[in-house]
Amino acid sequence: MNKFIPYGKHWIDQEDIDSVVSVLKSDYLTTGEMVDMFEKAFANYVNAKYAVAVSSGTAALHTAAFTAGIKNGDEVITTPLTFAASANCILYQGGKPVFADINKKTYNIDPNEIGKNITKKTKAIIPVDYTGQPCELDEINEIAEKHDLTVIEDASHAVGSTYKGKKIGSISDLSIFSFHPVKHMTTGEGGVITTDSKKLYEKMLLFRNHGITKDEDDFISKSNGGWFYEQQLLGFNYRITDIQCALGLSQLNKIDNFIKRRREIVKIYNNAFERFDEITTPFHPDYVNPSWHLYVIQLNLERLSVSRKKVFDKLRKNKLGVQVHYIPVYFHPYYQKLGFKKGLCPNAEWLYNRIISLPLFPKMTNHDIDWVIKSIKSLKRR
Repeated sequence: MNKFIPYGKHWIDQEDIDSVVSVLKSDYLTTGEMVDMFEKAFANYVNAKYAVAVSSGTAALHTAAFTAGIKNGDEVITTPLTFAASANCILYQGGKPVFADINKKTYNIDPNEIGKNITKKTKAIIPVDYTGQPCELDEINEIAEKHDLTVIEDASHAVGSTYKGKKIGSISDLSIFSFHPVKHMTTGEGGVITTDSKKLYEKMLLFRNHGITKDEDDFISKSNGGWFYEQQLLGFNYRITDIQCALGLSQLNKIDNFIKRRREIVKIYNNAFERFDEITTPFHPDYVNPSWHLYVIQLNLERLSVSRKKVFDKLRKNKLGVQVHYIPVYFHPYYQKLGFKKGLCPNAEWLYNRIISLPLFPKMTNHDIDWVIKSIKSLKRR
């Protein structure tokens, strides 16, 4: 009997456990030195000058949106093929999400579609490195520079990915990462924003801590004593704990091995499905090296005798925790109530009806991989 194989799963070992226990035995569980250590290590890993760790990937997106100055009436262009948080962070700031269609080959936001949607109200672009494959960042940043826009790169799927030899996290104005347990590395929950701008970095530090500073050099008014602190803007409590950052540091030590195994599994899948015309495997340009958070297949429905739903249900019966990433954001009832209509992004909608994410995580055994391949190849042709 085959075990249930989820689409994603964390890897925790004794080193991780020991790291967390050491913090639990220390004097500081939060706002201690471990946060600073993790931020510096992560910034170094992605070749960025600064990193700000926060409580979740969603908190990272919100922090970035605030820091970019998004406000009431601003428009921000993003992709519909993403988790809702990529667009929700725009709404948190009173802005309006504008959905630009995807490229049907890479599944990433199409720079040409971004250009078509720019208006005088456009403030920023939030491209998403879908599945871990970097977007066309040169083209996107060229558009942003031309129109004086901020690029907030949602790199939640792309820790360790490279674009034209550069690490993701070192290219855009602001890059955000997620450390949810199904991602490449985990802090339980958590996220981080990277940037090369000291000004943006300092603004993010304030925002994640209620907008409060205790640094006398930054005070607007005169200090009344050693207890003094100032709230200088309306921030949130998006702090991450030392417990989480200890886990993050330990996980970061293993991240390259995690990514190596993900790439190995993707290669095995690609080779196995090379002549299987019932599906289309993921494509990426040769100038990017994805770290592969997801392995998304496209069902060639004209060659299959069953619907996507029946394929999905069969794979679940085979104890494969397949998933669909993602329902287009503006399909959700909340966005429909805001006035968004289906038909807005034809390529994304066409793709949504055909995609399924297969299991992909470092702890997969070769037996697990073989079972996934066998299950896919059992699909019936027309």
